[in-house]
Parts: sequence; structure tokens; C-alpha cells
Amino acid sequence: MDDDRVTRRRVGATEVRRANRGWWDADADAYQAEHGAFLGEVDFVWCPEGLREADARLLGEVAGRRILELGCGAAAAARWLAAQGARPVALDLSGGMLRHAAEAAARTGVRVPLVQADALALPFADAAFDTVCTAFGAIPFVDDSAAAMREVARVLRPGGRWVFSVTHPMRWIFLDDPGEGGLTAVHSYFDRSPYVEQDEHGVATYVEQHRTLGDRIRELVGAGFRLVDLVEPEWPAGHEGIWGQWSPLRGRLFPGTAIFVAEKPAAG
Repeated sequence: MDDDRVTRRRVGATEVRRANRGWWDADADAYQAEHGAFLGEVDFVWCPEGLREADARLLGEVAGRRILELGCGAAAAARWLAAQGARPVALDLSGGMLRHAAEAAARTGVRVPLVQADALALPFADAAFDTVCTAFGAIPFVDDSAAAMREVARVLRPGGRWVFSVTHPMRWIFLDDPGEGGLTAVHSYFDRSPYVEQDEHGVATYVEQHRTLGDRIRELVGAGFRLVDLVEPEWPAGHEGIWGQWSPLRGRLFPGTAIFVAEKPAAG
């Protein structure tokens, strides 16, 4: 992409929503073609390092639980949860990604309710879910992730768990490069300006937000959550795959993913 099409700048909420919905609608086919085999059709993969919920069990017991997968993409994780006896709902802003979710449901026979909605305005009643989760969905893309945390807290029952994975904040120091060019720090960790791709008219077509580790913890605490764990998956031996800026070279030196495990305190 031309250098003048990539920038770091502030973007309004409406432009962010329009850009990211349009991006994922347009990119859904290419994304699934590139990453679908890695993610599986009935599987829950937390990150490009390949950590699976089947092994990590970050959600705890799922059988019988009402679970919302936020920013579900093609909803492979929600289908895995259904196969484990959970009662999941899969939500995404992108109709293009939900089309892939519906097609995968038809292929696998594992069907879950699909909802198209904004993570900042969840169309559910208070305390509707026992668990909310997302693997790289919604949180990095909304303009006000603190508000998204509050929405998650609203729809989560007391004692419920909220688990989400995002690009590790320290990765924002480096270029988006899986090779040696991605080993040199070039950006300030403290610059929260979003990464923006834009068209020839300067209109955003893709926006991703940066928050520090401290920001994320303050967002969680501010929404009333208790942080249970912060998981930084190590790059596993024998994993030679490259996913965007994730690679064995970088993964063996510093973390690429942060998974936050939080709970909403039980009433009383």
C-alpha cells in the first residue's frame, strides 16, 4: 500500500465504524481463504501462536453456559463452544463475516444464533450471559474500548467471566513486519493514535486502535471487572507459520498476543 494511504491519526467514531464494517465486508472472502484452515470450522483458537481453548481452558466450565462470542468473524469458536454443550450466540458488525459463519454452519451442521450488531450497543438484556469472549474481535477496532468493556459488563451476569485476546501492546512499537525489519523499535509505545489505512480522498478504510497494558487494565477496572490473569502465549516449538506480522522470528523474542481474563464480581 502507498505510504500516503497509511497513517496514524485520530478518527471519529462514525468514520471508524463505517471503515471497519466496510473493510471486513470486503475482505471476508480473502481473510477466510488465507486463515480459515488455521482457525478451523469448529475450533477455538485464541491467537496466531495457536493457543486453543481446548488446552488453555481460560473460559472455565462452558457446558450449559450462555456465552456471547463478540466480534465472532466466521464463528468457529462459537461452534466449538456449542459442540462442548454451551449455549453460544455469535455477534459481529460485518455481514460479510457472518455470511461465512452461516456457510460454515451449513457445512458442519453446528448451528449457533448469529447477530449483526455493534459492540458498543449490544442488543441484549442486562445479565443475559454467563461468559463473554472474543479472539481479536471488536476490542481493537472500536473507537471507545472502555465503553465496550462497560457494555460487556452490562450483559454479563455477576460472577461471569470476560476473556479477550488482542495484539500485544508492545507490538505497536515495531513495524508491521514479520521479518528482520520488524525487530527495530520505531514508534512510541505511548502514542495512542490509531493505525489508519485510507483511500485517495483521505477517508479511512481500516482503523485499528492501540492501548497500553495499563490502559486495558484501567478499562477493565473502570467497568467493574477484576483481572484474574494476563496470558502472553509463547511461540510454540515447531510452529513455522506466518500470519501478518506474527512469525517464528519475532515470536521467539517477544510476545505477539495478550489475553486478558477478567471476572465480574458476584453480587454481594
